[in-house]
Amino acid sequence: MYGTCYLGPKLRFDERFIEELKARLRPSDVIGRSVKLKRQGREFVGLSPFAKEKSPSFFVNDDKGFFHDFSSGKHGDIISFLQETERLSFVEAVSRLAAEAGMQMPAEDPQAAEREQKRAGLSDWMDLAQRWFAANLRRQTGTATREYLERRGLPEDQWERFGLGYAPNDREGLKNALIQRGAKPGELVEAGLLISPEGGGQPYDRFRDRLMFPIHDARGRIVSFGGRAMNPDDRAKYLNGPESPLFHKGATLYGLPEARRILGAEKRGEQGIIVVEGYMDVIACHRAGLPAVAPMGTALTEEQMERLWRVSAEPVLSFDGDAAGLRAAYRAIERALPLLKPGRSFRFALLEGGQDPDDILRDKGAPALRQAMVQTRTFSEVLFQREVEAEPLDTPERKAGLKGRLRAAAGAVQDRDLAEQYRRDLFDRFDALFPRTQNASQGASGGYGDRAGGRWKGRNVLQGQTAEGQRAMQALSRSIEPVAAALAHGAVEDPERLDDHMEAIARYGFGDPALSDLAKELVRLRFSGRSLDSAALRRHLAGSGYDVLMHEVEKAAAKSGAPFLAADKPLGETRNLWSQAFDVLTRAAALDEALASAKSEAHKAFDASAFALVKAERDALRRAIKTGTIWSDDASS
Repeated sequence: MYGTCYLGPKLRFDERFIEELKARLRPSDVIGRSVKLKRQGREFVGLSPFAKEKSPSFFVNDDKGFFHDFSSGKHGDIISFLQETERLSFVEAVSRLAAEAGMQMPAEDPQAAEREQKRAGLSDWMDLAQRWFAANLRRQTGTATREYLERRGLPEDQWERFGLGYAPNDREGLKNALIQRGAKPGELVEAGLLISPEGGGQPYDRFRDRLMFPIHDARGRIVSFGGRAMNPDDRAKYLNGPESPLFHKGATLYGLPEARRILGAEKRGEQGIIVVEGYMDVIACHRAGLPAVAPMGTALTEEQMERLWRVSAEPVLSFDGDAAGLRAAYRAIERALPLLKPGRSFRFALLEGGQDPDDILRDKGAPALRQAMVQTRTFSEVLFQREVEAEPLDTPERKAGLKGRLRAAAGAVQDRDLAEQYRRDLFDRFDALFPRTQNASQGASGGYGDRAGGRWKGRNVLQGQTAEGQRAMQALSRSIEPVAAALAHGAVEDPERLDDHMEAIARYGFGDPALSDLAKELVRLRFSGRSLDSAALRRHLAGSGYDVLMHEVEKAAAKSGAPFLAADKPLGETRNLWSQAFDVLTRAAALDEALASAKSEAHKAFDASAFALVKAERDALRRAIKTGTIWSDDASS
């Protein structure tokens, strides 16, 4: 992920060098030498070094490694602070801080100096291109584009604020204008302003007959352009510049410098930064006083998320409330989950009625747009909604699937403490969706309890009554697979063992048809919300007619040699052993299904060699289960 920064004459800075430098120095120490700082919670506050003020609005955060000045809108790290306050170059600032941190400066690199000089030259052409586009917007050639902006409700006095312009429908208009100023065609191709034909020939303008939006980096420099087609028949409605030495799409956010200025105008900095979907949406939010940015026509990247968190602890992701908007929100959730940490998350503003921010501003005004962005939902709430909507929840198996997805989503959070909090929050939402009942055997899915009770109560009557009953009990005892019995017995002894395997238990049971109803009852009980310990679970099973079956399960389990039933082993170890054994049994059941499917009429043309391999694996697992070698290290591998 680290690259190389060519940011000074003859010097090459690997990003690891810069990160190490900033890791060794606390911003409050460096900045505190010139600004009197006072601790305020997790931050330091002081009077702005960039503006005259009586009330402090300058904040320094050591944890996040940045300063933010709300009076001027300036934001940065210790390097940019020295550049701003002492007028040092990047290299001079790094050199001073490296000496303070006890780090050796990297060796000189003439090639790096040449590349940096070229980059500066490309930046100059971007500035000139923006002026040319802006001038064309006000000329005769830009008449239709001006009318379009008027229809979109964007008045003329706002065009300069957002740097808007027009690229005429001319293959060489911009090219000729910049070459007259000294540019070389190759430089303009490298900057992304021209296209060089693959088959050879002269380069030509990339943007033609388009409303132009300049794209700035975090420091306010133009690095690329976006263009909206004026011709409705154009294949690409919006077109961004390509990757270049100046522009990296995955790290750039449209509108970031202006969003920071708006945040700076908020005296308390309470407004979080907002992420919307397009250029005009960003402009609409800025006009309403909302600090908004947009990705470059793609889903948010990890780099863009990191940039957002440097500005706000909980950026707001705004999407249309329709199906497409929800899909975009869910994609953002998937990418953000591993990056969440205490103090940094996202909130969601899902706009109703299929409107985007630009629509709301034009139809209802700035107050309505601000109100829409205040009505947000938490990350965990939208995450839960995503998993609930994945499939219908009308069977225990599907409910088990939901709980498994919730567990997996919480597990995707890399911070362990936060992952545990997410697990609790998501499971609480699950319990609220499926309220607990007073009598688990008469719950919403209550067919299991009735059917199971009717079946096993009949067997209970046989206990110790007649010779026929005794023979039936002996047949039952002999018929229960010892390993399956051990797994069932272990689940009743420690019900929490079920939680990581609910979906598989609902599908495969414990691997023995005689235990199918028992497995379904255990799954139903876990979903009913009743927190039953082993003793309470046994009482419930006895009252529901499972007492005879459980007696036979215990007898069969005693023959299994299952190590997780040993009383002298730690709880964590026995849970792991139970899970390993259950995974072997589940694998065998899945292979049984695969073989059965291969033999069906729809799969007559199955590959014989593949079938033989699957069958060999299934047979080996079944032998291990039957003989008890499932408990050996060889079987588990």
